[in-house]
Amino acid sequence: MAITASAVQELRKITNAGMMACKKALTETDGDLDSAVKLLREKGIVKSAGRSDRETSEGLVSAHVAECAKSGILAEVNCETDFVAKNEAFGAFVTDITKTVAESDAADAETAGAVPFVDGTVQDALGAKFTELGEVIKIKQVTRFDASGNGAVSSYIHMGGKVGVLLELSAENADTKDNAIFQELSRDICLHIAASNPAGLTRDDIDATTIEEENEINRKQLEADGKPAEIIEKILIGKINKYFSESCLIDQAFVKDPELSIKKLLAAKSKELGDTVDIARYARFSIGA
Repeated sequence: MAITASAVQELRKITNAGMMACKKALTETDGDLDSAVKLLREKGIVKSAGRSDRETSEGLVSAHVAECAKSGILAEVNCETDFVAKNEAFGAFVTDITKTVAESDAADAETAGAVPFVDGTVQDALGAKFTELGEVIKIKQVTRFDASGNGAVSSYIHMGGKVGVLLELSAENADTKDNAIFQELSRDICLHIAASNPAGLTRDDIDATTIEEENEINRKQLEADGKPAEIIEKILIGKINKYFSESCLIDQAFVKDPELSIKKLLAAKSKELGDTVDIARYARFSIGA
């Protein structure tokens, strides 16, 4: 009988086995899902039914940026235990997958799984690692940056792969991205993002509901302190501005020099470079977040 793509996907969801292994098992069992699961278990491809539902809260964040700095990806690959996450072979596997996906046009976890890898796909390789290590291995998330204009992409991996950052800086001059000052600035901002975990790039990126909740919490505290209503509204403005300065990347105090905000740092480095450098976008992945 003809094996449908939806049947293959369902078997993969249950077993975490590779696409070709699932298709072959369904073909051999005339499309019977339960029989296909049993067959994969008998072949040692799946050690226990339902294993793919186990929690995968450990893993590594990995990045790969093209040599030209015009594109790059950030990927989070999860496993079940810290023991596997710290395994050198697992780290090399994650690095290889990240590089392979970066050199494709995949832009998210779903399309990353279909990228050709060794003799199959990335998803096939994840299934093979499941068999080898006895743990579910999943790509949780992937993001790709392709720099526009004269901008450049950079990355930073922190805490041995627990946190990773992908950053795109914009510039007006074509040669700016090759300047050592620009490259140091990129590294410093990546490091800052890893350490400070901003809620957004600018105030516009903070959800209105979050702002309302902050105001409500502060209002109740001020009311409990007996502050007059007309004074409360003025104090709330100051408090929400303080929240923005702590939460918005552009307004945060630079971790290497708290006297400088990121906005002022960008202005100072732009002046040194004789260009206008700004943050186009960033992504930060953290294991367990």
